Amino acid sequence: MRSKRGFIVGAEALWAGGLVALAGGAYVAMGVPVPTTLNDFFAPGTQPEMTDFVPVFGPDECSACHGGFDAAHAPYDSWVASPMGQASRDPAFWACLAVANQDVDFAGDFCLRCHTPAGWLAGNSTPTDGSQLAGTDFTGVNCNFCHRMVDPLNHPGAPEADTEVLARLTDIPADHHSGQYVIDHRDRRRGPYDLGFFFIHDWEQAPFQRSSEMCATCHDVSNPVFDAQPDGTYTLGTLDAPHATHNKFDQFPIERTYSEWLVSDFGDGPIDMGGRFGGTNPLVSSCQDCHMPEDPGQGCSFGEFREDLGTHQFAGGNTWLLNAVREQFPDSETGLTDDNVAASIARTELMLQSASDLELSQMGSDLNVRVINQSGHKLPTGYPEGRRMWVNVQFFDGADQLIDERGAYDFVTADLTTGDTKVYEGKLGITAEVSMLTGLPAGESFHFALNSVWVKDNRIPPVGATMAELESVQAAPVGASYADNQNWDDTLYDIPAGATSAEVRVYYQSVSKEYVEFLRDENTTNTAGDDFYAVWQATGMSTPVEMDFQEIAITQGGCVPADLGLPYGQLDIADVVEFLRAFGMQEASADLGAPMGQWDIADVVEFLRQFGMGCPK
Repeated sequence: MRSKRGFIVGAEALWAGGLVALAGGAYVAMGVPVPTTLNDFFAPGTQPEMTDFVPVFGPDECSACHGGFDAAHAPYDSWVASPMGQASRDPAFWACLAVANQDVDFAGDFCLRCHTPAGWLAGNSTPTDGSQLAGTDFTGVNCNFCHRMVDPLNHPGAPEADTEVLARLTDIPADHHSGQYVIDHRDRRRGPYDLGFFFIHDWEQAPFQRSSEMCATCHDVSNPVFDAQPDGTYTLGTLDAPHATHNKFDQFPIERTYSEWLVSDFGDGPIDMGGRFGGTNPLVSSCQDCHMPEDPGQGCSFGEFREDLGTHQFAGGNTWLLNAVREQFPDSETGLTDDNVAASIARTELMLQSASDLELSQMGSDLNVRVINQSGHKLPTGYPEGRRMWVNVQFFDGADQLIDERGAYDFVTADLTTGDTKVYEGKLGITAEVSMLTGLPAGESFHFALNSVWVKDNRIPPVGATMAELESVQAAPVGASYADNQNWDDTLYDIPAGATSAEVRVYYQSVSKEYVEFLRDENTTNTAGDDFYAVWQATGMSTPVEMDFQEIAITQGGCVPADLGLPYGQLDIADVVEFLRAFGMQEASADLGAPMGQWDIADVVEFLRQFGMGCPK
């Protein structure tokens, strides 16, 4: 006998052999979970419960000196109200974790490494459902963890102490990704400054804490269960064994935020963004330049005034998370308050508004909407499931009445109309191979631990990235086409009759309704999915954030059908250019000659006849 989600006796052995052939060439669908072990998720770096390892301290020890004196500069005050500070309380994370463990045995270990590093290092991530986590384990990506992190590649400028730390390790990471971190076994806190004579705690001056490579540790993520193949596909690797190379490019790519940055112009050196990012520093390059913007001040209540103080804001795109955490946990436990949450959300909204620009133009009978990516990575970027950005267009008549809308979002039901607009997103899926093994349908899927193919990725690349470079870091577009160095995307919307103006908005949403409902409905092991859904409903259903807004006046129709280009009312070279464009695209505006419905020489002849006649007097 076997349960709906279980295995028959001997399933592990059958899995180890891959697809199980029966008479006639059929295959046995074994169901889920895939019988992986902790060995499958082993990664180089510091390991749980290492000998003589000083546990990661909680942030309360830091807040006494680094909090409470200046909300704009005190590191604790802004960090605690950031996604980093609440990473281990995020209800979306817990709902996703439950389904991942249902799908792939011990997959939760892979997730807990970055969402609760203190708990993982303490050995509390086993069992991998997080049920043994307690206390400091719930303080997210905290101060002591980040400031004890060591560059595994030991680049020039690293403190001498790092050599000692690395010498203790059996397996040293060869690259920065997927939670392969190295943490000082002693409580020596690293940062960019020389503290001189200082007796409060041990310290080391280190460049790593200001490098993008440090951020790559948890913002380039690959699934080690899947091996890259020469043809660009990914197949299940050997079970109950660590990945053969631990190279992220030999594994299935889930997130490539760091690599997207690396191949952009930002990765090559500072860009003058005119104050759009970077605080008081207009020249930005690293992740920290934008997400920890400089602002002169003190990082310690009795410390020196620093002209280049990196604020610990960590603003990204999630305006929903903090209120969701407050819905589930008391402020006394989280450190959240009305003031620091409001300030954090305002910073996040500003970050989103700064990340893109919007340009509108009328092209004959169409409205062209150009979205420009001003960030240092894809737009949007990061964890793809449920995360999206889209264009909303509203057309109005001469009485300012709405007559048509594209990309409509219902703020009451959280439903988005997607068929008539551009939605920028990444979507993953289950391959035919995994489908045969698990019994789950092939195609687009939110089963992130089982997904091993990208079925869509039309997210806008960063400035300076070429398609070859994106391909080299497993981040090429899928189902979309971008030229080298193209950091914008155009979408044409046909203008309805009677429209005299249009309003265009670009929206961003952290969590889609479809994703929330999937995590609720798919969960069969605990209440995390139901809890997530309830919190989502109670806190605005991840209300979309308006990133950009523009208006445009629309001129309706020309003097004759051949009067296609602006300005209307005269026939000139603009009409020729617009006709050739529309003819090449086989648009209705260029279908001028009989028979209708096909674009041929008759349309050219009719356009030239009308053009020669000119506008009626």
